[in-house]
Amino acid sequence: MGWKDESLAQLDELYNGMFNWLGDQYDSVTGGFYYAKSSVNNDSFSPDIESTAQGLNILIRHQLKEKMPETVKQQMINFFQLKQDKETGYFYDEHPAMKKDEVMVHRAMAYSINSLKRLGADPLYALPVSLNVAPSYTESLEAYRGKWESIDLRNSWRGCDLLASSTVYIRQMSPEKQADYVKACAEYLAEIQDIETGLWGEGSLYVRISGTFKLHTFYRSFQIPMPNQDKIYQSILYCLRNEEAVDMCYIRNPIDLLSYLALEVPDEELKEITEITIRNMARLKREDGGFSRELEHSPQAPNVAQVKGDEFYPDMPAPVPLGLGLYEGDMNATTQATLIRKQLYHLLEYEPGKLIEADQFWGKCGEQLEQKEV
Repeated sequence: MGWKDESLAQLDELYNGMFNWLGDQYDSVTGGFYYAKSSVNNDSFSPDIESTAQGLNILIRHQLKEKMPETVKQQMINFFQLKQDKETGYFYDEHPAMKKDEVMVHRAMAYSINSLKRLGADPLYALPVSLNVAPSYTESLEAYRGKWESIDLRNSWRGCDLLASSTVYIRQMSPEKQADYVKACAEYLAEIQDIETGLWGEGSLYVRISGTFKLHTFYRSFQIPMPNQDKIYQSILYCLRNEEAVDMCYIRNPIDLLSYLALEVPDEELKEITEITIRNMARLKREDGGFSRELEHSPQAPNVAQVKGDEFYPDMPAPVPLGLGLYEGDMNATTQATLIRKQLYHLLEYEPGKLIEADQFWGKCGEQLEQKEV
């Protein structure tokens, strides 16, 4: 058995118990998923948009959606559709602070639209651009540029998240108009990229790589190659070798970037990257079957988890708690863990095998739901 087979076998062992955990997070009343175990039986929390979309992503990555019971599918469709506000076209969770977090609002819209599409459905109402309720900066190229220039990049991860998420409105434009805005955004990003590292913004290496990852979603969405890819790769390699990954995002973001860059990686370096990634993931595996975002605990409010305790970013939104912040698995990290598996298999040029059969999962899930209702 070669190192690739050994590494992937070690990787797959990390997912033991994950599908039981996932089934426990599902709420048959709303059709959504909870963020963590501590959220399920606590009246302070309810299934949220991001966790539900992330739960659906896990199902899709493991070929479980195809045999999803029709009742579950319809419940999930209803979950997303009922989150949409008829007057504005936006999708909102119940927590009042959620509407005031620009990134959460943009992510919720993208997650909901994409999830409904994957489920074979559509939003019930028109979207913000067509309703003319999108932010004023979407009205002209100059205004959009002004928006981008106003974003503080002292914490690259948070700043680039704001920058990338602001492009959600570009996706709602006509193809002709969209092309001009995509070009303008790409030109602006090229202007502010650090050509020595290939990264954007400020902060630690992991923070800057995470910011670069956020921007890659723009490039990937509009099928544009990222500039200075070789520099990005060298920054990733140095970071993996020298920095501690205290957040699951610090493990997922480099791997996702490497998969997107599609560079020729020397075998020795690929082995090193794989081993570091699996070792880091193992530190975030929890006894409940899920994975945690952070080493010490699952973040209570993941919307503010980008800026760590010793870091600062201006005008941070109010926390939107989704769990109790215990030493437990959470949906945010667990969906990332499943994506890491997919990308590692891709980088190693292997076809991922099934970790569970669909009939087994849905049968077990049905039993768990029946036990909840008793």
